[in-house]
Amino acid sequence: MLHSWDAGAVRAAEEPLLAAGEPLMARASFALATRVASLLRETRGRAGGSRVVLLVGSGHNGGDALHAGALLARRGVAVSAVLTTERVHAEGLAALRAAHGHVLAVDHDDQAVPDAVAAALATADVVLDGLLGLGGRGGVRGPAARLVAHVAQARPRPVVVAVDLPSGVGVDDGTRNGVVLDADLTVTFGAYKPALLLPPAAAAAGRVELVDIGLAPAGPPAVARLEAHDVAALWPVPAPDAHKYVRGVLGVVTGSARYPGAAVLTVAGAVRAGVGMVRYIGSAGPQVLAAHPEVVVGDGRVQAWVVGSGVAPDDDEQRRRVRDALVHAVGHDEPVVVDAGALDLLPDAVPAHVVLTPHAGELAALLTARGEHVARADVEAAPLAHARRAHDLTGATVLLKGGTTVVAGPHGATYAQADGPSWLATAGAGDVLAGVVGALLAGRAADAVADPTLPAALAAAAALVHGRAAGHANPGGPVTAGDVADALPAVVAGVLRA
Repeated sequence: MLHSWDAGAVRAAEEPLLAAGEPLMARASFALATRVASLLRETRGRAGGSRVVLLVGSGHNGGDALHAGALLARRGVAVSAVLTTERVHAEGLAALRAAHGHVLAVDHDDQAVPDAVAAALATADVVLDGLLGLGGRGGVRGPAARLVAHVAQARPRPVVVAVDLPSGVGVDDGTRNGVVLDADLTVTFGAYKPALLLPPAAAAAGRVELVDIGLAPAGPPAVARLEAHDVAALWPVPAPDAHKYVRGVLGVVTGSARYPGAAVLTVAGAVRAGVGMVRYIGSAGPQVLAAHPEVVVGDGRVQAWVVGSGVAPDDDEQRRRVRDALVHAVGHDEPVVVDAGALDLLPDAVPAHVVLTPHAGELAALLTARGEHVARADVEAAPLAHARRAHDLTGATVLLKGGTTVVAGPHGATYAQADGPSWLATAGAGDVLAGVVGALLAGRAADAVADPTLPAALAAAAALVHGRAAGHANPGGPVTAGDVADALPAVVAGVLRA
């Protein structure tokens, strides 16, 4: 599992080490220089004779960049440091000058990038972004912002390496604040930071490589990302003496006369994820049975529910069934996945084993209905904040669908899963995901009720498997929701082998 810690926890872990004289900056800058030299060899065949430009701010990231630049200069790299402030790390600047690095500066009053700086950037093989770090607030401003815009618009664009974090991202909340210099590689030190896992900031980080400098942040992580072995430990695997009722029975109230396919796809996700049995309730029974003859149509005892996918707003009968299922589930401590057309039927307060699965527009509507006045763009700009707000207002576990899926549950349980290709943004994929989440909740229903943080982990596990199924279905190319469902059994087997 990938764990990330917020800025406060990282600083708290650094303080005693710095007080004891541990050379954290030396470790970080050596690792950074080593990785940049390797990158230059990969792209140019050798490091010597290459050109590297450092964008240097006032914080420790600027110091890391300067010390790394000094090490690179000693290897024959032509290094230029562009200082955006007079308050740069003094020892790092002295080290760079001693290694015969070139120092440039930008004027706060000058609205253009100086010619000498523009010339250095135009010939750079690699640009190191050391403008802002853990202490950066409010985004990149002033001359630094002009530099970022200049590099971002350059054609051809140099390879950009972010020092610890891309400048301008919200370290703890994963937002993008104003101009951000998207990196090809981020070399981060000591621990992952939430911005490296959360959308939309994570997209600015490119590939992320973690360098161990001896930090050990305390307390629970701020954001986690499950990996295959974590999912294997969470997945309900039948015992040798299991039968279908022990493995979990899932009640499904989805689809409508207008959208029968949603019911078929929800059931496909649940069945192919390994649920013991599905009971379907609704008007799409004939279509569900035609696709999945193992499904039982009609009422009966279940361990968990999926409701809402493809339920049309004018289908009064199916909406009544959804409402009845929600009331029953909440009243009988049965986990339930609430998707799409059921979100506006959610009771005011529910337990954490109720899992909401909205996309950004649906979450905005849910929050607005509760007096928050939120637009879809607001959710997309700050997914974690809005998913967490929805949890706070409803009590439910919230799985916010997107290119990176964010899951927010009680006691700060937060996951960010980025396991699927962009091709997964296709009609019906969310219906399949709802079925996978439902299968996990049915298979571990008693555990999910007993441990309020478990539904968040199960939802994240479902997101990982769902994303990997999309990649498995047609690596590198388009997929349909049906393709994703069909790939689930093989992906689950592969995850369990982990």
